Amino acid sequence: MDLDLIKKLVKIVDTSGVTDLEIEENGLKVKIAKKIRNSHVVTQTQLSGLSAAPIISASGSAPSSEASVKIKTEVEATKSNHHEIKSPIVGTFYRAPGPDADSYVQVGSVVSAGSVLCIVEAMKLMNEIESDVSGKVIKILVENGKPVEYNQPLFLIELS
Repeated sequence: MDLDLIKKLVKIVDTSGVTDLEIEENGLKVKIAKKIRNSHVVTQTQLSGLSAAPIISASGSAPSSEASVKIKTEVEATKSNHHEIKSPIVGTFYRAPGPDADSYVQVGSVVSAGSVLCIVEAMKLMNEIESDVSGKVIKILVENGKPVEYNQPLFLIELS
């Protein structure tokens, strides 16, 4: 199964009313599913190391006009005093420097520009992600040990 076919299938699922599609060809499984989380469109690609089967989740259709207005209003209110810290790379998100170590930050932690917030592991390299603003961590948007995409929001910081 080639990448172009997978991209076409994602586009078909994205533009149709279908919410899940699973295809198996020559021992390779591809699952495409729509999900909407927290009023944000989420797209994730994960490779399963054991089965070597790509799992592609593509988020769904546009919200209704009432929902669109509500989302826009919430986003505009959030933009004024909140800042998203986004992942600069694709990798695995870790909240602490080691499995037994304390997390770099918790919800409610006060951070300054340059404070280390987390690690994103990419190709066996541990990349420290630093805050580019000062403020208070009000939300951690990713679970520990989960894969993250480029430009995926990781933290929501209330500016001080």
